[in-house]
Amino acid sequence: MSNLKGKTLFISGASRGIGLAIALRAARDGANIVIAAKTTEPHAKLPGTIYTAAEEIEKAGGKALPCIVDIRDENQIAAAVQKAVDTFGGIDILVNNASAISLTGTVDTSMKRYDLMHSVNTRGTFACSQACIPHLKKSSNPHILMNSPPLNMEARWFAPHVAYTIAKFGMSLCVLGMAEELRDDGIAVNALWPRTVIATSAVKNLLGGDDTIQGSRSPEIMADAAYAIFNRPSRSFTGNFCIDDEVLKAEGITDLAKYQSVPGADLIPDFFI
Repeated sequence: MSNLKGKTLFISGASRGIGLAIALRAARDGANIVIAAKTTEPHAKLPGTIYTAAEEIEKAGGKALPCIVDIRDENQIAAAVQKAVDTFGGIDILVNNASAISLTGTVDTSMKRYDLMHSVNTRGTFACSQACIPHLKKSSNPHILMNSPPLNMEARWFAPHVAYTIAKFGMSLCVLGMAEELRDDGIAVNALWPRTVIATSAVKNLLGGDDTIQGSRSPEIMADAAYAIFNRPSRSFTGNFCIDDEVLKAEGITDLAKYQSVPGADLIPDFFI
């Protein structure tokens, strides 16, 4: 496997969780990381800011560019993309990781929350992709990766939280369309989703606290899977809906015990699997 030394990654929502884990894995190779997120001040329940993430990335061996970006605002995205190009000379990889979630039924989902999920998940993914594509076309092995699920069109994944499911599937529909649209440009567009619940602060707050965390895996499994995808040839590996442990298995990694939050605990499957 090659590595990401000198490559530039633009990662939305990279101040914490899976986005930060992907950033740190790339940083170990000496990659450049554009942290496109809006958290500048510490949050009581969601630790991490773009500045603390930048410190971690630099300590891991990478170069960090923290950018204040609300991905609902295409002007802020454009400014961050331009700053990335001015600083690092281009963009090689886009990770559409930022996401908003509300596991509520139709009546209990306010339109404000509905609009937030669609503005961040689907629209934000489209806007970041649109802004980065002209620069990705100039890369030798360009990749776009969505943190989104396989398009499993079963009613059981829609009924409990239809608004959230539509918003996440919107990201995956971008994969389906953009992979074919950008095929001749050599830009790979893929999705990556976890087999199990991932131990992030957001999951702990939203999905049941410590009991859920015990049955989860660490964000590093998603980071290692993303890393493997980024090192695959963009012209031949595109349009895939990848699951983290399947990606690692293809790389010859079958012992996943190190990723478990609690060794030996029963793992909790994630949504849409």
